Amino acid sequence: MSMTDYKFKMRVSFDLDEVLFVDPSTHKTEKELIFPLNKIFKERLRLGTPELINSLQNMGYEVWVYTSSFRTEGYIKKLFRLYGVKFDGIVNADRHLKEVQRNSKTVLPQKIPSRYHISLHVDDEEVIASWGREYGFSTYKLDAQDDDWKDKIIQRAEEICKRKMESNG
Repeated sequence: MSMTDYKFKMRVSFDLDEVLFVDPSTHKTEKELIFPLNKIFKERLRLGTPELINSLQNMGYEVWVYTSSFRTEGYIKKLFRLYGVKFDGIVNADRHLKEVQRNSKTVLPQKIPSRYHISLHVDDEEVIASWGREYGFSTYKLDAQDDDWKDKIIQRAEEICKRKMESNG
């Protein structure tokens, strides 16, 4: 059964730094953009990023960025468009502060994907996983080079989707 057969839309989000944007000296990366684009967009994408995002979307998942960086939505959209990727939603630090933190006296975590109905968030920080348990979202911790990362994330998304389907009967 594919996601398109389900009655709900499942969202998967990715952090940028150390998840989709990685250091080419420690991670395999996509080919660098051509000059002069490589001078405007200096970040390097983890190898397989466009393939994974497009695969998830073809399976019926919405794919978002949820980052604590202040990069603009326009910058993120343009960079990924050059790699053939179009996100379904983007939450940066500005949007998070405006829509999640708002006027709350309590300082909230820098990411709360459940506020955007995101079922799975991929991040490199352990603290995000602990917040997931507290704020009701699932996480996948990704940081080191891993040639199987795409398959593992798809598998994790399918597990969560299956659990949601079973609990929704």
